[in-house]
Amino acid sequence: MSTTEAPRSEALPEGSPVSARRAWAAVGVILVGSIMDLLDSLVTTIAGPTITRDMGGSQEFIQWLAAGYTIAMAAGLLIGGRLGDKYGRKNLFLIGLAGFTVTSLISALATNPETLITARVLQGLLGALMVPQALGVVRSVFPPDKVGMAFGVTGPVMALAGVAGPIMAGWLVDADYFGWGWRMIFAVNVPVGVLALVAGLALLPRSQGQRDLQIDIVGALIAATGMAAVVFSLVQGRELGWPWWVFVLLAAGVAALAGFVRHQYHRAHKSLPTLVVPSLFGKKAFVSGLFIGVLFFSVMMGGALLFSLFFQLGLGMSPLKAGLATMAQAAGMLLGFGFSQALGMARRTMYIGFAASAAGLLAALGTIAVQDDPVNAWWLSPALAVLGIGSGLAIAPFFDIVLSGVDEEETGSASGTLTSAQQVGNALGVSVLGTIFFSVLNRRRGEGASAFTTATSTALLVTVVLVVGAALCTRWLPERAVRHVDV
Repeated sequence: MSTTEAPRSEALPEGSPVSARRAWAAVGVILVGSIMDLLDSLVTTIAGPTITRDMGGSQEFIQWLAAGYTIAMAAGLLIGGRLGDKYGRKNLFLIGLAGFTVTSLISALATNPETLITARVLQGLLGALMVPQALGVVRSVFPPDKVGMAFGVTGPVMALAGVAGPIMAGWLVDADYFGWGWRMIFAVNVPVGVLALVAGLALLPRSQGQRDLQIDIVGALIAATGMAAVVFSLVQGRELGWPWWVFVLLAAGVAALAGFVRHQYHRAHKSLPTLVVPSLFGKKAFVSGLFIGVLFFSVMMGGALLFSLFFQLGLGMSPLKAGLATMAQAAGMLLGFGFSQALGMARRTMYIGFAASAAGLLAALGTIAVQDDPVNAWWLSPALAVLGIGSGLAIAPFFDIVLSGVDEEETGSASGTLTSAQQVGNALGVSVLGTIFFSVLNRRRGEGASAFTTATSTALLVTVVLVVGAALCTRWLPERAVRHVDV
C-alpha cells in the first residue's frame, strides 16, 4: 500500500476476540479477493486472441485488455491504501470486491471492444481498492507472533494461482461452457465474488477509520494522468501512424510523472500528507528499485503476451494448449522461489536470477531460430523453465532488499510505491513489446508463419536488453536484506 505511514493495526470490536478458526476464515476471504485480482491480470494474455477474433477489435485491442487493467491498478494503488486508513479496511475491501464482481459481469456481457476495455479499467481501479487492505486485515485477526505464519501461507497459494491462471483461462475458453467461450473467464468471478462478499461481511473484523485523514487526491490524479498518457502513446501510436502529437503526449506524460514527484515535495514542505514520502526519491536503493520494478516486470507481463500471441496466432494453438505450453515457465518460477531460500535474500541472488532470465530468453531465441517454420512450441519448454527459474530468483529477494535501503518510517510508502511500479512495468511491457511485435508482423505480413517468428524474435531481443538494464540497476541496492518486511 502507498501511504506516508506504515500500515496500522485494525481496531476490533471490544470484547470480541477473533478465534483461530475465524481468523483463518478471514484470511481465506482475503485470499479469494487477491486471487481474483491476480487471475484477472493474467487471463487476457491467453484469451486475448480469441476475444479479438470474436469482437473484431484491432491489434491494439489485445494490448489494451491487459494494459488498461494494470495501469488502472497502478494508479489506484497510490490512493487505495490511504482510503482504507480513512474509511476502514473492511469497508474498502468489501466495496472493492463488490465493484470488482460487478465489473466482471459487465466484462462478460460486453458486446464491443470499448465496453470491455472500460470494464477492464474499472476492474483495475476497484482491485486497487481491494488489494491494499489485505495486509491490515490479516494483521488485525492474528496476534503479532502469528502474523508471519499467516503470510507464509498466502505466498505459496498466490504463487500456485499464478501457475494455474493461464491454464484455467485456456480451459474455460476451450470448454465453451453455456456457449459463452471467453466470457467465462470473467463470468466465473461473479458467483465467487458474491460468496466472498457474503463471507466477508460475516467474518472480517470491523475496522475504525481515521475520518479526519487528508488524502492527496490531486497527486493521485497527476500520477494517473501521466501513466495513462505514456501508455496510450505507446499503444495507439503505431495504429495512428505516429503523428507528431503522439510524441508530444508521450513527453507530457513523462513530464506529469516528474511533476508528481515535485508535487509530493511541495506538499511535504507544507507538512501536508503525501502519497509517497518524498525523501525516498533521494535514496539510491529506492530509485534503483523503481527502475528494476518497471524494467523486469515489463519483461514478465510483456513476455507472457508475446508467447501467447506466438503460440496462438503464429502456431495456431488453442488457448488451452497455449496455456499449457507456458506451464514450464510458471513451474520454473516456483522452483526459483525455492532456490532463493537456499541462496539467501541477497543481491547476488538477484544477479543470478537476471543472468538465468537472460539465458532463458536467449535460449528461446535460439530454439526458434534453429527450427523450420512452423516452430514446435513444446521445444521451447526448457528455455521457458530457465526463464521461470531466473524470474523466481530475481523477484524473491527484490522487495526485502530494496526496503532494506529505506528508513523504518518510510517502509509503508516505499512498499506501496514499489507495487505500483510493478504494475506500471506490467502495462509498459504489454505496450512496448506488443507494439514491437505487431509492427514487425505487419511489415512482414506476406511471409506467412515466418512473419510471426521474426516478430517474436525481435521483441524477445528487446526483453533481453530490459533484463540487462534491470541487472545494471541492481548495483545500487544493499548487499542483502537486513530485516524482513511484509509487503
